[in-house]
Amino acid sequence: MMLELRDLSFGYGARTIGSSVSLTLGPGEILALLGPNGAGKTTLFKTMLGLLPPQAGDVLFDGASLATLSRAERAKRIAYVPQAHAALFPFKVRDVVLMGRAAQVAPFSAPGRRDREVAAGALDRLGMSHLGERPYTEISGGERQMTLIARALAQEPKILVMDEPTASLDYGNQMRVLSHVRRLAAEGMAIVLSTHNPDHVFMVADRVALLHEGRLAGLGQPAEVLTPATVKRLYDIDVVMGVLPGGSFQVSSPRLNTGE
Repeated sequence: MMLELRDLSFGYGARTIGSSVSLTLGPGEILALLGPNGAGKTTLFKTMLGLLPPQAGDVLFDGASLATLSRAERAKRIAYVPQAHAALFPFKVRDVVLMGRAAQVAPFSAPGRRDREVAAGALDRLGMSHLGERPYTEISGGERQMTLIARALAQEPKILVMDEPTASLDYGNQMRVLSHVRRLAAEGMAIVLSTHNPDHVFMVADRVALLHEGRLAGLGQPAEVLTPATVKRLYDIDVVMGVLPGGSFQVSSPRLNTGE
């Protein structure tokens, strides 16, 4: 499954948020979307998912325009993983994951045996079967994020769109989520995720798209595109980049000047 954004302009009504965005995403690839608040990342995601119509250009899946696909057909191709949140109702984890089968179930019908098997398989795929009977409201933030990923996998999509999947998580849970993201890509899943952390881009992404004021400011391999100059342009902050022992990359900011 190939996702293509072709000269895409997006926004709300007559208000344009971003324009002239072109990129592709193939099977097994992780594309990180990096940009400051207000750059248009969420609006771009909504347009990719079909929640907003393109103002110009097109979103294509294997050459087929998003506009020609029904909601059910879209759901079988692309799934959305929002940021983890605190739910109001104490659904069991397995039932939250089962909700991902909604696109596969006929209207006014209950989930069947296969739907439950797929949902259970999604939990098992992420090593979360032991949480199936726990209330979603009583598990940790990291476990909630993994539950939302499992719910998306239950759709059996080809592409995952992840909105800041490590936001509000502690360091350990950030690493666990990113590890699962990398593993899903190794299994052939195409993944596009947004982040504010350049280190995470170097950890998991095959390519990075830099979004600045609604336009692509760079697109390519992280080591080629993500530089002190581009980070300065995006976030107006000076950073130092370097390779650590073992080959990992680190982005750090100089010690802040307190004015003392």
